[in-house]
Amino acid sequence: MNANLNLLIGLAMGLNLLALGTSRLPALIRAMSAQGVILGVIPVLLGHDLDWRVALIALATLAGKGVVIPSLLRRAMRTAQIDRELDPLIGFVPSLLLGAGGAIAALALVPLLPLLPEHANTLLVPGALATVLTGFILLIGRTKAISQVCGYLILENGIYLFGLLLIKAMPLLVEAGVLLDLTVGVFIIGIIVDRIQRAFDSLDTRKLTALRE
Repeated sequence: MNANLNLLIGLAMGLNLLALGTSRLPALIRAMSAQGVILGVIPVLLGHDLDWRVALIALATLAGKGVVIPSLLRRAMRTAQIDRELDPLIGFVPSLLLGAGGAIAALALVPLLPLLPEHANTLLVPGALATVLTGFILLIGRTKAISQVCGYLILENGIYLFGLLLIKAMPLLVEAGVLLDLTVGVFIIGIIVDRIQRAFDSLDTRKLTALRE
């Protein structure tokens, strides 16, 4: 079971590097969507009884992170008529090196943490740390609003992985609240993206500094 779990988390970590290294927004959205599908499968592989709460968390994650939210982002991308991040604040190669270095550091840090035996032999913690770092890099280093939304979503994926450490004790209401906050946040960001596009005919968030009272 741990082998399959580690394989999926390893794939998710690989998708982090793909997200950091690509300038194409469709590829970034696909990487985020595939990561959402992987995160939806992981709760089933954690070795706990598959009760209705775990199944619901898995289905909600698959639907929200893997299908609904990526579809909304693709629609926003088509509406804005952009498909590339051309002028990032942090270049693609430096971003990739930062992400790879963070993943290696996370793997090295795990043996020093006081983890439960069932978690010490998995990649849950290093995967979560690497994914949170990837989200931060995308949020800080990209200028297009859609890229930053993807960074926010990938960062939340890392928080979700951390939450899976407590899946036995985590009430369904808490996870439902996380998904609800995520969905509402994406809708709000979608409205902001639309307003930026209409006001500036661009999705470069640096143009927001031109706003005055």
